[in-house]
Amino acid sequence: MEQPSPPGPLDGVRVLDLSRLVCGNMLTMLLGDFGADVWKVEEPGPGDPLRAWRGGGVSAHWKVYGRNKRSIALDLRAPGGRAVLERLVACADVLVEGFRPGTLERWDLAPALLLERHPRLVILRISGFGQTGAYRHRAGYGSLVEGMSGLASRTGFPDRPPLLPSFPVADMAAGMMGAFSAVAALRVAEASGRGQVVDLALLEPMVAMFGADSVIQALTGELRGRTGSRGGSAAPRNTYRAGDGGWLTISAPMQSMTEKLFDAIGRPELKTDPRFVTNAARVAHVEELDTIIGDWVGQRSVAEGWAALDAAGVTAAPIYDAAQLAADPHVVSRGVFATLPDAEVGEVVVPAVAPRLSATPGALRRAAPAIGEHNEAILAEAGYDAPAIAALLASGVVARG
Repeated sequence: MEQPSPPGPLDGVRVLDLSRLVCGNMLTMLLGDFGADVWKVEEPGPGDPLRAWRGGGVSAHWKVYGRNKRSIALDLRAPGGRAVLERLVACADVLVEGFRPGTLERWDLAPALLLERHPRLVILRISGFGQTGAYRHRAGYGSLVEGMSGLASRTGFPDRPPLLPSFPVADMAAGMMGAFSAVAALRVAEASGRGQVVDLALLEPMVAMFGADSVIQALTGELRGRTGSRGGSAAPRNTYRAGDGGWLTISAPMQSMTEKLFDAIGRPELKTDPRFVTNAARVAHVEELDTIIGDWVGQRSVAEGWAALDAAGVTAAPIYDAAQLAADPHVVSRGVFATLPDAEVGEVVVPAVAPRLSATPGALRRAAPAIGEHNEAILAEAGYDAPAIAALLASGVVARG
């Protein structure tokens, strides 16, 4: 299920993806969206474990994060499986793997050996805690680092337990940072002919998101806790229930925006009220401030409140569920979602490519593949002739798609 499209900015880059689950698939999806040829190596039978994350009776997550890839079902445990893998590595510009640290070394595919054989190769290694350090040998999923990084301790309400996100925030953050690092390393390889190893730990992108917390703690000893939907550093910033039962988000972190908000809700005197005259004062009196704003929002529907605030130039937006988001006129007019033809269900709705490049945009070129869908094509491009391909399929080293 392929769609013609112009070359993307990563056209000509080949990525060999040995990763599993979310982070690696997010990373290689982004590279594929912008033109890279992604060869996805999957275990015969179940394939990538992401395929087991189902919704609506289908592998919903795979249909999004498997797009713009080609799949080969390769048994790395079978005699001859590693030899095929080495042949595929020889064709790649980027190798992405997400095994526990030390696995490539046990397979005699240590990065030093790979770089000796393929000096321009970029080797991107995903793990929970990194290739070095006290926890390097520990298995690590995103949920663990969402706890360790401080995200859970800062999420939720102060009188309730720490809250893990209901979707894979750490994996997504690391996947995006990993795609950036792959492109950065590719630029070096193209300029100098030297590849390198990218050590991508799920923990560290999450720590980077909370960088200011460590500064504040070191300077003051203060440990920042859970504040619900409030920001903690700026006010007002919260969710407010409207009279029709819906919710509005209002965020006014700049002084000028706060003053516009006070005018919009008919309370211009609050601009000179000592409790609210500065951001520090508003943070100190946030309960009183939220009560005033909440009372105003509660007397209107979501649409009425949003329209009034928008007319006044105040930054606010409704809180949507998935159906409301998809129906929003801005989302529709901008094409935030797109459809891909799908062999299983006809077509699927997926997030469109983002961000948007004006001259060399990304594109939805290929629907998420079935396991081993591209066995023969990938093997042929790796230099195997027809008899050799037939032998690999017959032996089960490469499983039939």
